[in-house]
Amino acid sequence: MLYAELQSEIEKLQVANTPFCVATIVDGRGSIPQEVGAKAIFTTEGLHAGTIGGGRLEIKCRDKAAELLAANVSEPNFFARWNIQKDVNMTCGGEIAMYFEVFRPESEWNIVVFGAGHVSQKLCRFLIELECRILCIDTRQEWLDKLPKSERLEAHQVDHFEDGVERINPVDTVILMTMGHASDVPVLKKIHQTGMSLPFVGMIGSDSKARIVRKELQEDNLPDTFIDSIVCPIGDPEVGDNTPPEIAVSVVSQLLRMRQSCQADQSETV
Repeated sequence: MLYAELQSEIEKLQVANTPFCVATIVDGRGSIPQEVGAKAIFTTEGLHAGTIGGGRLEIKCRDKAAELLAANVSEPNFFARWNIQKDVNMTCGGEIAMYFEVFRPESEWNIVVFGAGHVSQKLCRFLIELECRILCIDTRQEWLDKLPKSERLEAHQVDHFEDGVERINPVDTVILMTMGHASDVPVLKKIHQTGMSLPFVGMIGSDSKARIVRKELQEDNLPDTFIDSIVCPIGDPEVGDNTPPEIAVSVVSQLLRMRQSCQADQSETV
């Protein structure tokens, strides 16, 4: 299977929030069942796509992938060097090095951006340089088409902004940058209806916009705990001016501070 086809399968699994493990042959000596660089994708159901040679090696890799997927550890990746005859019980006389990478939805930094306007265009260009995955949602295909092309960024067109809420997962960071509060509020209401407790919901705007949005949500009887959790205006107040590039920089600064704080909290509980 070609690399592009494997990458397509990986993206499908990520969109579906399916945990998976990629096994790669990173070194080989003597007779081995596949070439160095060959990959296979395993899910909890077994082999999903690709191949690292079939037979007993693939079964051994499948079992190791299943073990890693079942383990709840902070460093799920695994390196192994196996003798094909002694460790895998195959007739090939070589030695093989395997690297396993485990991907879980809850372990990745997923950012959902509602709106593909001027600030979002700058923000997404910064975010694709970081170790995260970005989903940008907009009703306007022409604005989505202006986004940078990256394996880390998915552009998704919807009829109404709130339709994109179905793509949110409980661990996602959510940023609202739509055309205004009239399109932000339905998204916030839909998020509340899901019952998810998201780690971060931020909305671009001003203090006056924040007051208007909170007033409308209160009038619709949304609980104060949810309303108070909404960060608006979004961005680091000590960074940047009011231009799209510098607003985007301030948002990235805030997100990095938030991630650092979360990582520190997690390390204290280990």
